[in-house]
Amino acid sequence: MVSVKRLDHLVMTVRDVEATCRFYETVLGMTRETFGPDNRRVSLKFGDQKINLHPEMGNDIGYLARIAQPGTEDLCFVADDDPADVIAHLQACGITPLDPEPVMRTGALGPIRSVYFRDPDGNLIEISSYSGS
Repeated sequence: MVSVKRLDHLVMTVRDVEATCRFYETVLGMTRETFGPDNRRVSLKFGDQKINLHPEMGNDIGYLARIAQPGTEDLCFVADDDPADVIAHLQACGITPLDPEPVMRTGALGPIRSVYFRDPDGNLIEISSYSGS
């Protein structure tokens, strides 16, 4: 049996790598990193994880998901920030959350308060907090 410990990275297909990087750097504080033999690959780093970005067109990367399309992700990120502060930050960035108030959900470790919004490709993004749930 395999015993999985954590998620190392995930891959997201995007329409515009530059626009995606700007969004995730500005809104979520992630850091852009290039890698690969020719330094053409791009990822967004946060904590001990990263999101590798695959361009929708001209993607010459070996293995891909069977149906890799922009806007098909539903991602939940855990933050230490109070959800009300997350909503205020999103609004300051010109992003309207899908709900006006945080909503209660169940995360991998128990109850969480979540804020939902969409990235430039339409992916559903959830920012969640375990503190004060």
